[in-house]
Amino acid sequence: MMNQSLIIWVLVCLSAMAPWLIAGNVVTCSNIVPMRHRNDVISINDFGGVGDGHTLNTQAFREAIYRIKHLRRRGGTLLYIPPGVYLTESFSLTSHMTLYLARGAVIRATQNARTWPLIAPLASYGRGREQPGWRYKSLIHGDGLRDVIITGENGTIDGQGDMWWNMWRQKTLEYTRPNLIELMNSKNIIISNVKFVNSPFWNIHPVYCSNVVIRYVTILAPNDSPNTDGIDPDSSSNVCIEDSYISTGDDLVAVKSGWDEYGNAYGRKSSDITIRRISGSSPFAGIAIGSEVSGGVENILAEHIGLFNMGIGIHIKTNIGRGGFIKNVTVSNVYIENAAKGIRLTGAAGDHPDDKFNPSALTYVSGITFKNIWGTNIKQPGSIEGLKGSPFTGICLSNINLYGVPGSQKSSPWKCSEVSGGSQRVNPSPCTELASTAGYGSCSTSF
Repeated sequence: MMNQSLIIWVLVCLSAMAPWLIAGNVVTCSNIVPMRHRNDVISINDFGGVGDGHTLNTQAFREAIYRIKHLRRRGGTLLYIPPGVYLTESFSLTSHMTLYLARGAVIRATQNARTWPLIAPLASYGRGREQPGWRYKSLIHGDGLRDVIITGENGTIDGQGDMWWNMWRQKTLEYTRPNLIELMNSKNIIISNVKFVNSPFWNIHPVYCSNVVIRYVTILAPNDSPNTDGIDPDSSSNVCIEDSYISTGDDLVAVKSGWDEYGNAYGRKSSDITIRRISGSSPFAGIAIGSEVSGGVENILAEHIGLFNMGIGIHIKTNIGRGGFIKNVTVSNVYIENAAKGIRLTGAAGDHPDDKFNPSALTYVSGITFKNIWGTNIKQPGSIEGLKGSPFTGICLSNINLYGVPGSQKSSPWKCSEVSGGSQRVNPSPCTELASTAGYGSCSTSF
């Protein structure tokens, strides 16, 4: 069955890619940040690194990166991680460096919350995402960086997240769990050809960043691991996410931009983000926007996506008190197999940082296009439920086939409220609010 599904997905993608293939090109956004060659190369072993899986290498990483920062070699420096398992606590990168993991190299996080460093909450969140106050620092961190590359020969960065997941389940967390990688206020970033496994919390979190390429990565975590989002661009612009496989316990890719009144005050949007040729599985969403969208989200393209065994295929979500906006979003050429729901847009998702949010702050949602989407074994095709006082407008559906579970006598219907837009060639037929393109000029350019 999976082989047949993959064939269908490939055919759907190839038909849409035909103009590119005829021209002999594969469309990519990765050229926004060129890969740099570093003439200066050092090894973690030069600084006492030992890849035996037991020796603590935190000091070796910190000394090697200190050397890169202060010697400032022309063109930057490559830090080579040879094959082996390098146990370490959190460490911070510096500008003009490449962290290069050889085949068989593993950077593995320690499992000691008592010695794990803390960091201030993000200004656009006002507190830790899980707990008030400070938060645990990411395993690999960076702030205010330029020209940073994390790459290699598909080496592994292992967060050893099971300890953190159990603390979450047992409600013994003192602070918000650490991300695997978080880069803040940085630009010209490449993350490629690396495997990320068992993150304690979100895997890759570029926040307040610009010019970011994430390509050829594999991200894995058990499907019951809490909040292990794959890639979360947050209040960031010019982001390219391509050619990757993600299977985790939460959204595969989730675009964010701050939380309620803190995101409103910080006021930095996520924009100009491309998500292309991503495949994977999750009990949550494949491609998501939100629910933290208080700084605004615009100009998002997601295309050539393959999703298997999903909670929701595509999920655009907000809540009262968020404010901000979601506009000019296109999702196309998607194959979904085995999902509770194909498409969901909702104004009632997510929690609040505190009771200071403004319930009158409603998200403006408009100009959302879904086209060329094919699904099988979809229990419910979709729901689009806007906000009272701020309906979702310009919602455009085209060439969408979301087939139900074989043997079911009748497909579940679409559910809609507080929405306007149009549709054509949608099966099962959408709700009456979106049943026709007649009178909805906003969809004319989308079809």
